Amino acid sequence: MERYPLTEMDRHLIQLGLEVLAKNFDDGIYHHTVGCAILCKNDKIYQGVNCDGIHGSCAEFVTMGMAISAGEREFETIVAVHEKSPNSVIPPCGNCRQMLFEYCPEIKVIVNDENGQLIKVKARDLLPFAWEPVVC
Repeated sequence: MERYPLTEMDRHLIQLGLEVLAKNFDDGIYHHTVGCAILCKNDKIYQGVNCDGIHGSCAEFVTMGMAISAGEREFETIVAVHEKSPNSVIPPCGNCRQMLFEYCPEIKVIVNDENGQLIKVKARDLLPFAWEPVVC
């Protein structure tokens, strides 16, 4: 698994994720507890928060959906955040890893490594033995 060092843009994405979460955090209700920012290859950035409920949607799904709805198809980096998480970064859950793998397996995902240091890895490396759609 190749690891990529963080850039100033990556740190900016973390900050944008924290900002969108701060604007929408529902203390005590917990509908919006994770923020996300995604950088597209054309340098456009989209932000989102999770939408919790009976069938909630993670911040990564919401943010990716916003970018795709705006016509984006090429993605560079994504990060999910919460201010109380180590380095403010949350790793994607299994569903988000699968979604990222299917939509953009080469996207870089900001995570904490085993030593608590921020790094980037490709989405495909977060989900070994991933299910791939069968093309008939």
